[in-house]
Amino acid sequence: MAYDPNNVFAKILRGEIPCKKVYESEYALAFHDVNPKAPVHVLVIPKAPFVSIADFSVGATPDEVTGFFRAVGETVKLLGVEEDGFRTIANTGFNGGQEVPHFHIHILAGRALGPMVMKQIV
Repeated sequence: MAYDPNNVFAKILRGEIPCKKVYESEYALAFHDVNPKAPVHVLVIPKAPFVSIADFSVGATPDEVTGFFRAVGETVKLLGVEEDGFRTIANTGFNGGQEVPHFHIHILAGRALGPMVMKQIV
């Protein structure tokens, strides 16, 4: 899948759409999800145009990879969720539930989150 420079996260990075910022570095931006699924629901996105974690893992420079994952860690610290626990999720592709074709990590916290994947109905 080719990167779409008009996806909502690209527009946020360009300042065309506002966000409620939590953290920003040279490599990443973290902001509150507009449709939260938990009391704490923050997204961390790389500033470079990657579609998925697979794309990111192949195309990102070592500095981009390190900078991005450090941003995830810094965001968790700023949110104060380390002690009680949190979940990180990176959905990829249609079957993985990815809604925006720009690699991103969800940080969810603030309550017990329950099972990670629902039981499959056959």
